[in-house]
Amino acid sequence: MHPSAADTTPANAPQVDTAPAIPSPATEPATEPAIKPATEPVVRRAAAPVALSPSRAGDFMTCPLLYRLRVIDKLPEPPSAAATKGTVVHAVLERLFDAPAGQRTPQAARALLRPEWARLLEKRPELAGLFPDDADGAELARWLAQAERLLDGWFQLEDPNRLEPAERELYVETELESGLRLRGYVDRVDVAPTGEVRIVDYKTGKPPARDYEGKAMFQMKFYALVLWRLRGVVPRRLQLVYLGGGGAVLTYDPDLADLRAVERKLLALWEAIQGALATGEWPATPNRLCDWCAHQALCPAYGGTPPPYPLTVPTAPGAGGL
Repeated sequence: MHPSAADTTPANAPQVDTAPAIPSPATEPATEPAIKPATEPVVRRAAAPVALSPSRAGDFMTCPLLYRLRVIDKLPEPPSAAATKGTVVHAVLERLFDAPAGQRTPQAARALLRPEWARLLEKRPELAGLFPDDADGAELARWLAQAERLLDGWFQLEDPNRLEPAERELYVETELESGLRLRGYVDRVDVAPTGEVRIVDYKTGKPPARDYEGKAMFQMKFYALVLWRLRGVVPRRLQLVYLGGGGAVLTYDPDLADLRAVERKLLALWEAIQGALATGEWPATPNRLCDWCAHQALCPAYGGTPPPYPLTVPTAPGAGGL
């Protein structure tokens, strides 16, 4: 949902992370000189992450090699037009609630699109490469029109004028008794006058087939677990709002047994990642998402070879972390 660098510790630490949210400075190896020539890259040892987010947990369950390449190797991935569209649409849905009830209209949402795209482009100039041969702006216009249709579809699923979210883009983090940290961003938290909590997440893709609905809801149960650990309240409802493919709303009402089961699953997942960190065994798992993977050239399933493990990661001089 919100991709960025993960916190890290030295590579031999037995902890695990999949959180894409908050970078922290990495420690230079003891053999590094204090000052390097400006033209010579600094080399830092890859580091073991220390927390789990829903996205990175999903990566490991889908394909351990994908997790390793994203979290341990931190290999860059080219920007995606679809993912970037989702980022912009999420920003619009968040900002729309700055307007008072009655003014949250489809027209107001569409009017926010170009400003949010410009704001994102200022932060990430490389996104201009999504439209390299677009001198007349037609390709960008089509892309924005697709985003507009997603926003229009949202108004068919929810009425924002009847909602007053308690939280938007809420960063949550908690530490379990085992020491495992869980973290992530929740798109929206609604709180009823009676105190009941609803967690809402927007998806700009198509709704999943019925057989995959449970897998899709894993992310929401993860957030419910974190909020329960933080606030002592089990959310009354989990809600996934799919804007693509004609739109759909999936809901699930969890109980305490659900959340404890998710916690056990995450602890087992953490242990599996620790084992992979120790052995260096990150098997590739071919699946239906392989066609969209940015790392096929390094994947044994496609005739590639992953980088050596353990490994060092070259970075630009003065970089603040891995």
